[in-house]
Amino acid sequence: MPVKIRLQRHGKKGKPFYWIVAADARAKRDGKFLDKLGIYNPNTNPATVELDVDGAVKWLQNGAQPTDTARAILSYKGALLKKHLAVGVKKGALTEEEAEKKFQAWLEEKEGKINDKKENLSKADQEARDKALAAEKEVNAKREAAAKEAEEAAVAEEAATEEPAAEGEATEEKEA
Repeated sequence: MPVKIRLQRHGKKGKPFYWIVAADARAKRDGKFLDKLGIYNPNTNPATVELDVDGAVKWLQNGAQPTDTARAILSYKGALLKKHLAVGVKKGALTEEEAEKKFQAWLEEKEGKINDKKENLSKADQEARDKALAAEKEVNAKREAAAKEAEEAAVAEEAATEEPAAEGEATEEKEA
């Protein structure tokens, strides 16, 4: 029975959420599966991936073929590296301890990269908020200045209309 490691779509329209599964290649996309290996949520930034690495390695060693997207996810989480190291142990090129040490070093490096990306995204988000706040303050200052000018102009216009009326009353009194 040909086995594939592939994504099974869940979630709602426009908000996909995937299960990473080992399934018979002849089964429907969202149909029957043999083993659930993890989840993949592309809606978050960076994408959320939870994977049972040991389970994925077991299926890969038994001949399961990942789809292109599943291969990228397995590579991202280190399942393909772990399988590669297991082959090296089997051939005698590495010991089990050396392979585990290399895998853990790779995981720490990968975790550092992911944390750096999260920090950069939060910094960029904060900078965008600061720029928006500064632009909003500038617009508000312009509005206040325009309102103040309009108020001063209205006061000056009102004073100008009252002065001629007062002069007109004085001339009428002189004529009488």
